[in-house]
Amino acid sequence: MAASELYTKFARVWIPDPEEVWKSAELLKDYKPGDKVLLLHLEEGKDLEYRLDPKTKELPHLRNPDILVGENDLTALSYLHEPAVLHNLRVRFIDSKLIYTYCGIVLVAINPYEQLPIYGEDIINAYSGQNMGDMDPHIFAVAEEAYKQMARDERNQSIIVSGESGAGKTVSAKYAMRYFATVSGSASEANVEEKVLASNPIMESIGNAKTTRNDNSSRFGKYIEIGFDKRYRIIGANMRTYLLEKSRVVFQAEEERNYHIFYQLCASANLPEFKMLRLGNANNFHYTKQGGSPVIEGVDDTKEMAHTRQACTLLGISESYQMGIFRILAGILHLGNVAFTSRDSDSCTIPPKHEPLSIFCDLMGVDYEEMCHWLCHRKLATTTETYIKPISKLQATNARDALAKHIYAKLFNWIVDHVNQALHSAVKQHSFIGVLDIYGFETFEINSFEQFCINYANEKLQQQFNMHVFKLEQEEYMKEQIPWTLIDFYDNQPCINLIESKLGILDLLDEECKMPKGTDDTWAQKLYNTHLNKCALFEKPRLSNKAFIIQHFADKVEYQCEGFLEKNKDTVFEEQIKVLKSSKFKMLPELFQDDEKAISPTSATSSGRTPLTRTPAKLTKGRPGQTAKEHKKTVGHQFRNSLHLLMETLNATTPHYVRCIKPNDFKFPFTFDEKRAVQQLRACGVLETIRISAAGFPSRWTYQEFFSRYRVLMKQKDVLSDRKQTCKNVLEKLIADKDKYQFGKTKIFFRAGQVAYLEKLRADKLRAACIRIQKTIRGWLLRKKYLRMRKAAIIVQRYVRGYQARCYAKFLRRTKAATIIQKYWRMYIVRRRYKIKRMATIVLQSYLRGYLARNRYRKMLREHKAVIIQKWVRGWLARTYYRRSMHAIIYLQCCFRRMMAKRELKKLKIEARSVERYKKLHIGMENKIMQLQRKVDEQNKDYKCLMEKLTNLEGIYTSETEKLRSDLERLQLSEEEAKIATGRVLSLQEEIAKLRKDLEQTQSEKKSIEERADRYKQETEQLVSNLKEENTLLKQEKEALNHLIVEQAKEMTETMEKKLVEETKQLELDLNDERLRYQNLLNEFSRLEERYDDLKEEMTLMVNVPKPGHKRTDSTHSSNESEYTFSSEIAETEDMPLRTEEPSEKKVPLDMSLFLKLQKRVTELEQEKQVMQDELDRKEEQVLRSKAKEEERPQIRGAELEYESLKRQELESENKKLKNELNELRKALSEKSAPEVTAPGAPAYRVLMEQLTSVSEELDVRKEEVLILRSQLVSQKEAIQPKNTMTDSTILLEDVQKMKDKGEIAQAYIGLKETNRLLESQLQSQKRSHENEAEALRGEIQSLKEENNRQQQLLAQNLQLPPEARIEASLQHEITRLTNENLDLMEQLEKQDKTVRKLKKQLKVFAKKIGELEVGQMENISPGQIIDEPIRPVNIPRKEKDFQGMLEYKKEDEQKLVKNLILELKPRGVAVNLIPGLPAYILFMCVRHADYLNDDQKVRSLLTSTINSIKKVLKKRGDDFETVSFWLSNTCRFLHCLKQYSGEEGFMKHNTSRQNEHCLTNFDLAEYRQVLSDLAIQIYQQLVRVLENILQPMIVSGMLEHETIQGVSGVKPTGLRKRTSSIADEGTYTLDSILRQLNSFHSVMCQHGMDPELIKQVVKQMFYIVGAITLNNLLLRKDMCSWSKGMQIRYNVSQLEEWLRDKNLMNSGAKETLEPLIQAAQLLQVKKKTDDDAEAICSMCSALTTAQIVKVLNLYTPVNEFEERVSVAFIRTIQMRLRDRKDSPQLLMDAKHIFPVTFPFNPSSLALETIQIPASLGLGFISRV
Repeated sequence: MAASELYTKFARVWIPDPEEVWKSAELLKDYKPGDKVLLLHLEEGKDLEYRLDPKTKELPHLRNPDILVGENDLTALSYLHEPAVLHNLRVRFIDSKLIYTYCGIVLVAINPYEQLPIYGEDIINAYSGQNMGDMDPHIFAVAEEAYKQMARDERNQSIIVSGESGAGKTVSAKYAMRYFATVSGSASEANVEEKVLASNPIMESIGNAKTTRNDNSSRFGKYIEIGFDKRYRIIGANMRTYLLEKSRVVFQAEEERNYHIFYQLCASANLPEFKMLRLGNANNFHYTKQGGSPVIEGVDDTKEMAHTRQACTLLGISESYQMGIFRILAGILHLGNVAFTSRDSDSCTIPPKHEPLSIFCDLMGVDYEEMCHWLCHRKLATTTETYIKPISKLQATNARDALAKHIYAKLFNWIVDHVNQALHSAVKQHSFIGVLDIYGFETFEINSFEQFCINYANEKLQQQFNMHVFKLEQEEYMKEQIPWTLIDFYDNQPCINLIESKLGILDLLDEECKMPKGTDDTWAQKLYNTHLNKCALFEKPRLSNKAFIIQHFADKVEYQCEGFLEKNKDTVFEEQIKVLKSSKFKMLPELFQDDEKAISPTSATSSGRTPLTRTPAKLTKGRPGQTAKEHKKTVGHQFRNSLHLLMETLNATTPHYVRCIKPNDFKFPFTFDEKRAVQQLRACGVLETIRISAAGFPSRWTYQEFFSRYRVLMKQKDVLSDRKQTCKNVLEKLIADKDKYQFGKTKIFFRAGQVAYLEKLRADKLRAACIRIQKTIRGWLLRKKYLRMRKAAIIVQRYVRGYQARCYAKFLRRTKAATIIQKYWRMYIVRRRYKIKRMATIVLQSYLRGYLARNRYRKMLREHKAVIIQKWVRGWLARTYYRRSMHAIIYLQCCFRRMMAKRELKKLKIEARSVERYKKLHIGMENKIMQLQRKVDEQNKDYKCLMEKLTNLEGIYTSETEKLRSDLERLQLSEEEAKIATGRVLSLQEEIAKLRKDLEQTQSEKKSIEERADRYKQETEQLVSNLKEENTLLKQEKEALNHLIVEQAKEMTETMEKKLVEETKQLELDLNDERLRYQNLLNEFSRLEERYDDLKEEMTLMVNVPKPGHKRTDSTHSSNESEYTFSSEIAETEDMPLRTEEPSEKKVPLDMSLFLKLQKRVTELEQEKQVMQDELDRKEEQVLRSKAKEEERPQIRGAELEYESLKRQELESENKKLKNELNELRKALSEKSAPEVTAPGAPAYRVLMEQLTSVSEELDVRKEEVLILRSQLVSQKEAIQPKNTMTDSTILLEDVQKMKDKGEIAQAYIGLKETNRLLESQLQSQKRSHENEAEALRGEIQSLKEENNRQQQLLAQNLQLPPEARIEASLQHEITRLTNENLDLMEQLEKQDKTVRKLKKQLKVFAKKIGELEVGQMENISPGQIIDEPIRPVNIPRKEKDFQGMLEYKKEDEQKLVKNLILELKPRGVAVNLIPGLPAYILFMCVRHADYLNDDQKVRSLLTSTINSIKKVLKKRGDDFETVSFWLSNTCRFLHCLKQYSGEEGFMKHNTSRQNEHCLTNFDLAEYRQVLSDLAIQIYQQLVRVLENILQPMIVSGMLEHETIQGVSGVKPTGLRKRTSSIADEGTYTLDSILRQLNSFHSVMCQHGMDPELIKQVVKQMFYIVGAITLNNLLLRKDMCSWSKGMQIRYNVSQLEEWLRDKNLMNSGAKETLEPLIQAAQLLQVKKKTDDDAEAICSMCSALTTAQIVKVLNLYTPVNEFEERVSVAFIRTIQMRLRDRKDSPQLLMDAKHIFPVTFPFNPSSLALETIQIPASLGLGFISRV
């Protein structure tokens, strides 16, 4: 098909645009050959006439179908050209937020300028082991491909990362190294990657600087080799650097900075250790202030300096060397401040005692005068003489700068060498992966020598890249047997020849540098003369004679010749170097050593890999002692050599390419600048890759994929059984030009545009089919609708007509009835109206008449009352007038009288002051006297009369005289009183005046008081009213508050209930978390054990040579074998050495929590051991003391000695037997039980101690009786024996034999003595027990004090809270306290029950032993036996009549038992032929017999051997699911048997009476139950890993890739890379494969008799693995996110649910683990357009995180053109709605997560006595008991 036929109406094309580079448009009419103009319609709505080029007549580029937009691989596009590539990258970057895209073999990485959650360990695990084309593009996919090819092909690899400054090269290289460290299989070696990353702060500080494009631009290139051993684990690294930009040390452009380290030093100048450097602000130094931008926004140079120093310390650079580095750097800064003064045009000088130079010399340790001299002079050597010549100021300045650059370059190389030393590994290197972080193609406004070298390096890399791409294309064609035709691709060898060939640019530059008077101008002229008009790639600018232009592969670049010679020569005077070499500062001469000594040891070839000698990045003249020719090796020559060495390295490896793109120059996140992107795509070779691909057959399809996709274009007769022939026949019909495609062995190859043509045919066919289907369905729907409407219309008409007839008849009836009703109604109305009017008239008349009469009456009454009122008013007025007149008159009188009184008072005052007044007063007195005289006369007359009567005239006279005298005196007194009265009047008048004033004041005060009282009254009334209102409001508020309190109380109650429920749930979650953490610790412990065993095996097998080949081991794989797992759980002293051997040999890092836990346990065991040892020593000392006392006593008789011997033996034997039991009993009472219940003094404690004491006393009495009996028998025997003992003893024995009474007395005395001893020992033991009780009570008091203090603190804290919070806190505290008390009480109750049962067992044992001892010694033991045989504890087993469910074996047969029953047992035969769990039952029955014999060593040995043997089996056959499942089932059954027959009430209630008789009687194996539980957990985790390894290859293929519902999903075009097809080929897994595997797992577990609850947990874990892996792959694969794939996933999930229903496992929780996958599938299928859809998605996807939802929406890709993409606005809406959701930012699910496992108690109904041992097990050496 001709390309012009595709330019039809509505076809979309790309046209050039100056702003957007390329703009999309749509054809408005078909293109016909010969048309010069295309009518286009732009996307913004404008129409445009696009004129074709009249010369080339090239049509604009066609646009790819929307279905291909956003492809992972650019080569999958049908049309491969620049606009298609640019548009695809922009859509993926802006719309889908995808920064990685494949372009053939190149990974294009666009810097997002934002942290993305796509580099976690979960992402690394997802990409590990995957093919490069199976997952979405990622740097991890490239790293995984390199790692796999290194291991598979045994060939070194290289990852070439290139791009502009700021494009993200260093970050990409860092992530690649992190990937290698993670997947290398050894976490302990990851510190190499950490060291490499730790070198970043150092290398960035000395090699990075701020430029106009990047604040942290790398000004050098580096190649890092990551070394691997034969097991492909990282062992070391080596770094090589290239082309350090030394000129930046002495010059910086505007808005740029020098290297970071200088500014870090200046910022840290105030530190004490930096005082000697005499630094200051960066603006004070010439080398740091030229750019005018000393500060980077957001960067703290002080903190960066601290990071740099910390990194130096980590890499082993000591503090002295660090200070040496800083001294050299500070010296460079001070050297830059050295100023020169011109003496004349050819000479200069430095001012005397120049401070910068003085500081430089002090820091460098050189002579000031010598350095000053050689800075201003140089030495010229000829064949005969040597001259010292002064130099000009300009030359001196250049020489100073050259010296600074030389010192810095040497220091840079020295630091790189030390970094390599830190990264070097002594282990032999087997292979390596190199990561090249190198500058990309650069072009600026002014390009100099550095840009020339950079672009030269990129030319070489581009050539290598082109050849590699060409080679891969050729290999693909040859593999598919396609005729190979030479593809014309751009070969940049002419450009490379122009630069590096003989008489090339570099050669001419070196030649000019050797010329004595060579300049940049002369070199430019030589270039023009040599290459201008002779080489098409070399041009001369029109307006310049000092520049040249080179046509590079990416673009034309104009270079300015100025500075080329100087930078190439890198001239530094030898005399200055000699001065530095003679420095007293030891470090400085090290920098200038010979290159052989300066090379890092890591570059040696002793490792066995390809020799790659490290050449310093920018070698300068560092060999002054050699010949001049060697000394003047130019920078260009050195760079060319190092570049050739790099190319040799890359050619010896398999390269992988990463091209980093800088999307914009402003560092805006997810902002795409088309112009900048196109420049970089052209420069990095991506478009060249596209061009090479497009030149051949870029589109490649397998025959099955082609058939599935384009089946719609075939007719039924075209479909054959041979897919290849079918495709050939169809293609010959569809595409006439056979050159447009080729048939390979497995693929069809299409030229560019043919897939788009086929897609167009397919879309047209589907569109025509859709139109036909729509036409037919619409016609059928409309006809069906018409018939339905017609039938409905007829029915409606019928009912309407009947309804109308009925309505008309009803209307007639109603009309007649209405007429009759109207007649009567009208009559009634008229009559009623008449009656109403008549009645109303009468009523009106009566009311009117009454009204008139009442008015008349009221008028008369008013007149009468008016007369009366007038009368009274007139009288009142008259009286009022009278009273007013009287009041006025009286007032006038008062006023007049007051006036008269005032006048009289004035007169009196005047008279009082005059003589006349006194006269008048005397006149008055005379009158008074006269009056008095008259009275006296009258009295005299009376007196006389009386005297006459008394007839004593003289007496009367005398008496009258005396009376007169008295009267006179009285008068005188009255005169004095009158005077006093006068004074009193005056004072009274004054008082009156004062009183008047007081009265007036009082009246005014009264008025003011009255006013205030009125005001106060008003205010009081107002206040009262306000208070009443406030009171009312307060009452209302009180009621509201009461109501609120009631509501809050209800709410608080509900809240507390909810909180209680939530806390219960949280406690359950915490319990699960704790259980998970414990199980993870067990897993880690098991892994460490395996590591320990592996290391021991490696040490023993060190001489063996491992087989070659790659074997990647899972880093999480662990072994379950351990010789000492249970020894940390059981406090046995003999197990301690085995445990203490572990730390000395284990060299792997331990989990600190596990280590501390084990260390604590070891400490506890050591303490217990010490206590037991002390107790044993004390007992031995007591025995020794008793022996010493016995020896001191006189030996009275032989019977007593024999008695003592017998007693000692008996006590020792009994002590050995009962010591452990008594100690355990006391420990159970004093330590393990709860202190509240079993503390000393508690009732339970006293009862148990009393029982124990009574039993002990009874036992002692019985022993004494037995001993007495034995001593009597001994004495009787001695009486018969000959008398060969001592004389005293013989005499005493004879006396005793003669006198029986005395013998009885002696026996009684001996018994009494022993009784006293026993009482003494009892008193001592009781004293010790009382001391222990007192100590326990003191501890209890201390704990109560602590509890009291804690309660007081809690109360004080609660009092500081507000009331509501206080109530809530108190309730919370009370709930917590009650919960804790409840748990404590339950625990105490359990421990008490356990202790009581244990004591009962001990009592039974004691009683049994006492009975046996009495019977055996009193009846069956003869005196001879007592003397001949040693006394030892008697233990006679019962003779059971019936089988007791026990198995007896000999101690030496234990290994045979373990070997036949565990090590060599075949699970399949046992599971098929025998009862489930038979090995567990046999082992338990053997344990029962050992318990019955009371043989603790046998029990311990058997359990230890069993556990270790199970671990050995699992280590040997740990990858076999049947084996792991079998031993998991048997371990759980063994654990259940130990619980079921432990004798504990909680387990015994499930047993029958016969089973309860089989309970263990002597030993409590609770600790071994814990060990077995831990072992079961480890086996379960191993089982999960085994089934995960089996299921993992099936999941992605079966759940995602396999097309379960055939024909639903089409296959999209693929690119150059191998893509995983959705078609099920032979050998691929399907959903049926997964279901068959699940059936296999389930049937095996059921055959092994695994507990149903444990099966449910296993199934839940399996389904979680399936869901997690499927969802993770869905989130990382764009090709899987489509509507049809969502349907496939939901169907697959429904099949899994059906499997659960068939197995009756729906309540196992397995379905819930698939919920995230189900919701993801629903998300792919729901509508994604409106806000309602967004709301529905947010409510539906509750099990998915926000990151997962957004990721699925971004990845959603339509498979057909009928689907629509998700808009960016819709995704933003989803993000806004989910912004408040608090979920994990993690993108992927943790597929390695293992749910915590529990083992619910499952008692067996099988009776032990009915179990038969089959002969096939080979256990004939054991017998039933």
